[in-house]
Amino acid sequence: MIQLGEYYQDMLILDAYITGRTPSAQAGSLLGAKLQEREPKIKDRLHYLANKKGISVDDLIDQVLKGNVYNDDVLES
Repeated sequence: MIQLGEYYQDMLILDAYITGRTPSAQAGSLLGAKLQEREPKIKDRLHYLANKKGISVDDLIDQVLKGNVYNDDVLES
């Protein structure tokens, strides 16, 4: 299971109980819903970063998914 603070771990267990799922299945469902919500923002940021790096969005996605490129902005934080 993913690492959550104690409070959110308890909330996940309770939410899973209410929805009739395992905590792992509920976590996956919640994460999927949140990613769908954030998808437009993720795509906008990918376009920005690809442009900044001088590559196409498709190339950036391919490199990220293969683990061949890192986001310098994240590394500096």
